Formats: sequence, C-alpha cells, structure tokens
Amino acid sequence: MRERKILYLSRRDVEKAGVPMTDIIAAVEEMFREKAAGRTEMPPKIGIHTKPDAFIHAMPAYLPKSGSAGLKWVSGYPENAKRGLPYISGLIVWNDAETGLPLAVMDATWITAKRTGAATAVAAKYLARLDSEVAGVLGCGVQGFSNVEALRCLFPLRRIKAFDIDPEVVRAYTEKVRRDFDLAVEVVSTPEAAVRGSDIVVTAGPLLKNPLPVIEDSWFGLGAFASPVDYDSYWRADVLRSVDKFCTDDVGQMMFTKSLGFFRGIPDKILELGDIVAGKIPGREREDERTMSMNLGLALDDMAVAPLVYRRALELGLGTSLPL
Repeated sequence: MRERKILYLSRRDVEKAGVPMTDIIAAVEEMFREKAAGRTEMPPKIGIHTKPDAFIHAMPAYLPKSGSAGLKWVSGYPENAKRGLPYISGLIVWNDAETGLPLAVMDATWITAKRTGAATAVAAKYLARLDSEVAGVLGCGVQGFSNVEALRCLFPLRRIKAFDIDPEVVRAYTEKVRRDFDLAVEVVSTPEAAVRGSDIVVTAGPLLKNPLPVIEDSWFGLGAFASPVDYDSYWRADVLRSVDKFCTDDVGQMMFTKSLGFFRGIPDKILELGDIVAGKIPGREREDERTMSMNLGLALDDMAVAPLVYRRALELGLGTSLPL
C-alpha cells in the first residue's frame, strides 16, 4: 500500500503562501452565496473554556463547491498578550472530501485574521456606503489591521481613526498602517472620538461574556456601517436595537451562542448576511441607513480560504510532508 502523507504548513509557510486579500474576499463572498443556497454544511461551533473570557473552539465545515472539508481547532486567550503570546492561535485540519483522509494540517492564525477581515469587507460591500472614506478602529491588534487591509480593497479609504487602551499597541499600529497602506492615521483618546464621524466602524477587542459596553447611540452617525468582530463587547444594547439593519453571518450560530449567555442586547429581527449577498433580501437601501453586521466567524470562512493556501503552498514547494 502506498504510504499516505499529509502536508504540514507552519505559520511561516502559510504567510509565505501569500494568498492575496482580494482572492480571500472573493472566496468568502462566494461561500456566502453557497450558504444562502443551502449548499454548505456547518454545525454551530462548540468549545471548552479553561479561563474567564477564554475559549477553545472546534469548528467543522464542508463547502461542496470547492470540495473543502475540515475542522479548525482555535483558541482565544485575552491574557496572552501579557505573556508575549498571540490572543488567537489554532490549527486547521483539512481533509479530502472524497475519502475523508487528512491532506494537510496548517496554522490557523494568518487564515483567521485574513478571513475575518474579508468577511467584514463582504458585509460592508452590501451594507456600507460605497463612498466610505473614514474608518474608526477600536482595538488595534491583528483584527484592527486585517479589517482595514480588506476594507481598502473595496472602499476609497483615506483616513483611519485609531483607538486602543495600550499606547504602544496603537503606536505600532499607526506605523504599520501608514507604511503598508499609505493611509492617514489619527490616534484618538476615546472610543467616542473613534466612532463619531466615521463612515465605517470596526470594533476589535477581546470577546467578553459580560462586557461593559461604552458606544452610545448618538455617536453612531447616519449612513454609517459597523462591524463588531468582538461581538457586543463595545456596543450598548440600545444601539444594536436602533440600527436600521442588524445582520450576522449565521443566525443559528448567534442563537446558539446567545443560549450560552452572550448577546443579551441583540434585537429580535436579525438578517442573514448570506441572504443579502445572494440577493434574497436587500442590503443598504438608503444613504442615511445605519447598518451593522455582527459576524461571529464561521468555519465556512476557513474552508473557503484553506484550499487557496494549500494550492499556493504546493505551487511554491512550501511545507513539510509527514507520514500518516
């Protein structure tokens, strides 16, 4: 019998594969169309919680159109920064959809960052004003950067208003955004200053089960779009309930997560982002609409991106072949 092998892709390998953000956005957008058509399989993420506000989640999914099947085993530990460790880490096990045999094990850190930013950009494409130029970013870590990276692919961004509780983090973020994207960055000292006057608002702090939200309804302007990638950690319930359109990437998963004690202030009417992408229901309809897509992060996002990384790695000869 022929020896079976898997390809191991370290974080450096995944990064060196260098899948362009535009390709990731396109793959995630297509995934949402497939999801809306009922041509995907994804149970709600399950997990264990070894510390307060920390998680280790198992996220399986199958995307038949691209033959992509697998599981992401991902953790998020807010206190890791104090140890010099990343908040988010994990692995993706990617399988052959025909035989079920594993084809690759790849680091999930880069993929998680990029696909989350891509999901924000897809939501904004349908829910934000197309002339959006100013983005407020609250939380200047990995997601604060990757969301701007993705948004600038679709919008004429010219200025970022950056807020973070850590001065060193926001300093490094400012330098990187200016250097990599040639965007003006205004460092602001309060969440209010980051939100007011922004066409797009991204909140990217840690996920908190019992948050102390600060963003008030009056701060969030007419015509603005928000992407809270940290769930409702920053947003007061009255804001969530007063926006004209409140969306999520998976209503079933949001309701499951709510049953675990999250999302106490979300509205009763929740739109499915995939239905908007697929044209089943309208996205933005007026210039003055205030819209929000609280994406939870889907295993389907990862399965949309994993084959792109795998194919690029093979083309470039990256990774280590290991016997099963």
